[in-house]
Amino acid sequence: MDKKKFIIKVFNNISDRGLNMFPEERYIIDRNSISPDIILLRSENLKNYLFPDNLIAIARAGAGTNNIPVTALTKLGIPVFNTPGANANAVKELVLAGLLIAARNLIQASNFINHLNGNDNDVINKSVESAKKDFIGFELPGKTLGILGLGAIGVQVANMALELGMDVIGFDENISVDRAWQLSSGVKQAKSIQELFSSSEIISLHIPSNDKTKGVINSELLSKMKRGSIILNFARGDIVNNDDIIDSIDSGLIDNYVSDFPDLRHMDNPKIISLPHLGASTLEAEENCSIMAVKNIIDFVENGNIHLSVNFPEAKLTRKSKNRLVITNSNIPNMVGQVSTSLADSGINIADLVNVSRNDIAITIIDIDGAVDQQELKNISSIEGVLSVRLLEALS
Repeated sequence: MDKKKFIIKVFNNISDRGLNMFPEERYIIDRNSISPDIILLRSENLKNYLFPDNLIAIARAGAGTNNIPVTALTKLGIPVFNTPGANANAVKELVLAGLLIAARNLIQASNFINHLNGNDNDVINKSVESAKKDFIGFELPGKTLGILGLGAIGVQVANMALELGMDVIGFDENISVDRAWQLSSGVKQAKSIQELFSSSEIISLHIPSNDKTKGVINSELLSKMKRGSIILNFARGDIVNNDDIIDSIDSGLIDNYVSDFPDLRHMDNPKIISLPHLGASTLEAEENCSIMAVKNIIDFVENGNIHLSVNFPEAKLTRKSKNRLVITNSNIPNMVGQVSTSLADSGINIADLVNVSRNDIAITIIDIDGAVDQQELKNISSIEGVLSVRLLEALS
C-alpha cells in the first residue's frame, strides 16, 4: 500500500501559506534531497536536472513552465502542474502601472528631475517649466488597446481597460470556453494577429513562450502599428525580437516599450522601460500560487486526481471505495480493456472508473472493491504502454 512519506524538494522562495498545508505525518520538505518524490518550484531551471526514478509530480507556483522540460517529463509519465490565474490580479495591476507609465512618460520625466543640477529652487522650477513639454503624454479613454492572448491575465487586462474607457480588441486563436465567458462583451475580436496590431495604438502581450511564439513580435507585425505606439510585455521576454523592437523605437514607430524582462540591449535606451520581472511579485500572488500548487499536489498524491496540469488531462473521480488504482499510460487503443481483463482474471471488481487522454498520454483512475496484491500490480505494470501504476489507500 502507498503509505510512505513523500519527500518534497522545494526550489526558490515558496510561500509558507502553501507549504504549511502539507500534513507533517505524510510529507517531508527537504530542500537538499537528491531523490525527491515531488518537486515544487518557481523559477528554477530544470532543463538539465537529473530526475530520480521515484519522482511522481512537479508543480510550479506560477503559470509559465518554460523552465521545465515538460516534453521529457510527459514521456516519463510525470505530470507537471501550474497555477494559472493565481497571479492574474497582480500582473493585471502591473500592466496598468506600465500603461500609465508609458502614456505619461513618467520614468523619463523622473529621470530628468533626478539629473537636474543646482541648489536653488527658483532655478529648478524654471528648468521644470521649460522642459515639461518634452514629457507630454495622453489620456487612456478612447485609445485602442490590443490584447494578444486571452488567458486568465489577458481577460482581466481587457476587462479593466474597458472600465477605463478604452476601446479594446483581442486575439487568441485558442481561447477557452471558460475565458470566453469571463471576457466582457465589449471586447472586440480581431480575426488575426495582423489585424490586432494594425487596429491598436497599444499592445499588451499575454502569450506563453514556446517554439511557436518565440520572436513572434517582429518587424513585420510592428510595422502594421501607428507611429508613436506602445508595447507592453508582461508575458515572456523571448516572444519579442529585441533587435526589431529597438529598430522600431529608433525609427519613431514605437514610442515606448515596457518590459518585465530586462535585456542588455535595453540598457540606456530612454524609450525602453525595463522592470526586474515583478509580474507576480506581490505577497498575495505568491500566497495564492503556493496554495493552489500544494492543493493540486496533495489531491494528486492522495487521490490521483489531476487539475491544472500542462501535460496531463484533467481527471477527477470521487472516491467510491477505499482502494484506488491510478494508471498512467501511452494513449494507445485497448489499454482500459487490458487493465480490466487483468483485474477480472484476478477476481477484482471495479467499483468506478474514469479514463481520459491528452495527446500522447492517458490516465485511468479505478476504484476497486477489496484488495489488490503486488502480483496484480506487476501484471498491470507489464502491459505494454503502461508508464506507472500507483495503489492508493484512502487515509480516512
